Amino acid sequence: MTKVDPARLEIFKNLYHSVAEEMGAALRRSAFSPNIKERRDYSCAVFDGRGEVLAMGDHMPVHLGSMPMSVAAAMARLTLEPGDIALLNDPYAGGTHLPDLTMVMPVFVPAVRRAVFYVANRAHHADVGGAQPGSMGIAREIYQEGFRIPPVHLMRGGKIVGDILKLFLENVRTPEEREGDLTAQIASCRIGERRLMEIFAKYGRSEVEEYAKHLLDYSAEMTRAAIRDIPNGTYRAEDFLDDDGIVDQAIRIAVTIQIRGDKAEVDFTGSDPQCAGSVNAVAAIAYSAVYYLFRCLLNEQVPATSGLMRPIKVISPEGTIVNARSPAAVAGGNVECSQRIVDTLLRAMAKALPRRIPAASQGTMNNFTFGGTDPRNGAQFAYYETIAGGMGARPDRDGISGIHTHMTNSWNSPIEVMEHAYPVRVLHYGFRHGSGGAGQYRGGDGLIREVELLTDMQVGLLSDRRKRGPYGLAGGDPGKPGRNEMRAGGKKRPLAGKCAFYAAKGSVIRIESPGGGGWGRQKTRKTRKS
Repeated sequence: MTKVDPARLEIFKNLYHSVAEEMGAALRRSAFSPNIKERRDYSCAVFDGRGEVLAMGDHMPVHLGSMPMSVAAAMARLTLEPGDIALLNDPYAGGTHLPDLTMVMPVFVPAVRRAVFYVANRAHHADVGGAQPGSMGIAREIYQEGFRIPPVHLMRGGKIVGDILKLFLENVRTPEEREGDLTAQIASCRIGERRLMEIFAKYGRSEVEEYAKHLLDYSAEMTRAAIRDIPNGTYRAEDFLDDDGIVDQAIRIAVTIQIRGDKAEVDFTGSDPQCAGSVNAVAAIAYSAVYYLFRCLLNEQVPATSGLMRPIKVISPEGTIVNARSPAAVAGGNVECSQRIVDTLLRAMAKALPRRIPAASQGTMNNFTFGGTDPRNGAQFAYYETIAGGMGARPDRDGISGIHTHMTNSWNSPIEVMEHAYPVRVLHYGFRHGSGGAGQYRGGDGLIREVELLTDMQVGLLSDRRKRGPYGLAGGDPGKPGRNEMRAGGKKRPLAGKCAFYAAKGSVIRIESPGGGGWGRQKTRKTRKS
């Protein structure tokens, strides 16, 4: 075996990471929709010729941990030649939920007949059809959630497959915006292809392939070392989603983490069966949450490759809330169930590493959608955003207020952008003071977002932690649950965590996101650390 040069390994780690980051920058700059351009709801990654992850951008954890399954699906179902790009969003064929459109592009180099690399990106599109604007509403089956795309060729030999593009654009509410965002994704892939070809030309096939293998091996070994630092044992936990929006009943997620030497097994047996509503997760989501947990236990300098998961076995029983069967609705699985899976994993791991694990963060993405006809220009519009909340307190400091946590890493939607692009007025946007759980260290506070609708429109909310607040740890108090409310005609009425409705012009939607849980007993409260 070739001896590994640590300096060379670091060079290749940063080369591949820079490719993923540049892909993301190109996608953000050229995108049409505020959701991608402003909120940065996208992710990019670099893969070797076998579909193993070599690098991920610092983007969305829920996207990145699951993206290898999209690449594997594209490789298995399609023959990808130079200049081809695959498109897919089917959650049951490598995707996560329908608004996440994933592109996979092979990278060929001269004198090599097979693909040496693959690049992929995933972007959340503000609308992909379905029963409700934003494609994130309450549903009983996936067919209601939007346009479903198995792995198909969007490009062949460098040219767009027009029929595929037309078929998609005819089934969404905002075709011009969708086409613009898809074009931005294509540009992102091409940037990645160009940079990888430059790396190959500079270093040569032997060194490129050798150090790709070394990166995978290094990540695996560093994960094994991290697992060895966890006491051997079996650690169990459970947590609950409020409901699925259809049946008013809590949904249990259970996990058992077994640590044996340098190996870990994560078993979700005992989780509730898949539900009637749209908070079901597919297997890729559960896998992604486990990836995220162990990535958090590693030093940030460790490359985020597929090797990280080599010492870890994930068991997610089919037909449960963490691995639903088709045609279950899954729009909320990617955003709500994913957060609760992470909460459950951290709760279990806190029993093994009590001085390293934070209390529960807000545990929801507070998904807010609206759409209709813009009276300013007569055009259709569809808007989607997630709203930040409180971070759980940490064993040595307070949680952060008003921040996206865990499986989401997006930014906020600026008020100026919202009011310019859509017929709404933002009346209030600020911290929800006192919503974080008390303790030796306090949980971060949630946010309050109030939006006035300037025309009649359809509104959707897909949120959780409305019935029970995020848990505290080590004696800390839970954070306050979130609240949703509408004011119309001089009256206020509470809104369910998951709901869809038509709202008249002048209605005001108020969303209060949950605070994070506290850590430690309040009587030993210490001065806040930054």
